[in-house]
Amino acid sequence: MYDKSAAFKKAKNCPFTAAKLKSIDYKDIENLRYFITERGKILPRRITGVSFFYQRKLKNAIKRARHMALLPFVLEE
Repeated sequence: MYDKSAAFKKAKNCPFTAAKLKSIDYKDIENLRYFITERGKILPRRITGVSFFYQRKLKNAIKRARHMALLPFVLEE
């Protein structure tokens, strides 16, 4: 038998839509760290619950912060 409760998971709400943000700032490192793994990878939408619109903005902000050396590309072990 398969688990029926697994088919009805609660949808996650986008934290950026709830906060009514217009844009994501690449200089806000504390908030960006919430959306990357301990290895430095960007977390997918299905894990974080971020909407498609804000996921694109989040991706660009993380990549810009990495390029400006505010975030590391790969975290050290």
